[in-house]
Amino acid sequence: MTLPIYQIDAFTQQPFGGNPAAVVPLTAWLPTALMQQIAEENNLSETVFFVPMASQNATGPHLAAYAQGPTPHYHIRWFTPRQEINLCGHATLATAYALFHHLGHQGSSILFHSQSGPLQVTLMPNGSLQMDFPAWMPTPLDAVPAHLVEALGGAEVLSVHQHRDLLVELPSQQAVQDCSPNFFLMQQHFKYIIITAAGTTVDFVSRFFAPTDGINEDPVTGSAHAQLIPFWAQRLQKTNLVATQLSARQGQLWCSHQGSRVIISGHAVLYSQGQLYLPA
Repeated sequence: MTLPIYQIDAFTQQPFGGNPAAVVPLTAWLPTALMQQIAEENNLSETVFFVPMASQNATGPHLAAYAQGPTPHYHIRWFTPRQEINLCGHATLATAYALFHHLGHQGSSILFHSQSGPLQVTLMPNGSLQMDFPAWMPTPLDAVPAHLVEALGGAEVLSVHQHRDLLVELPSQQAVQDCSPNFFLMQQHFKYIIITAAGTTVDFVSRFFAPTDGINEDPVTGSAHAQLIPFWAQRLQKTNLVATQLSARQGQLWCSHQGSRVIISGHAVLYSQGQLYLPA
């Protein structure tokens, strides 16, 4: 059995920037264990699989045949090299890019159905992709968790909040840039950590760590911004924000807080495409 695969760099307009994702279009779900094996073999922060909703039992070879109507619906699932996760922004952006530019979708909007609810992606006139995601307002913690400062290499912590991820506020952009985590200690005590601060040329900056998923540092993390956007919208008392994730590859995101939803926009570029060769 062969399957198409696309590697797409998300939240960037240049190859080798942003966050790479492997995108695998399907006409029917593979066994979960096999999808996990593919993600492990790809060894990227995320491999994403999606199935058109009209084709749950389909065997036809061409995906676009099932994308009927102005806003086709798809089921989408995301896998790190170690496990399935409940939300991934950059891989959703990459999937939409593949549909708009390589899989024949002619409309300007796509709706994905996921563990985190409906996620709509719209192709904008400037070529960017605008994602409509849930807003996850993090809750402040009363105390800094044990081992956190040490796990962050001794960084000065101003406040700690949590929704899905632990959101840690540092005093400055330079502090975020200079943070040198102890990933061994982090893996022992924490799952996902965002560090963030107000930016010098953008509204806020961040970095994201997920060593328990086999990803010491994720280059650009759309799902983290489901927490970061409402947090900084409240702090800065503004609705529209620009953000930069300060990984080695970096990436820029244009953000908007809309109550129970957030808008996350960015660009993407194709790096490679090919075939997977799998057992029948």
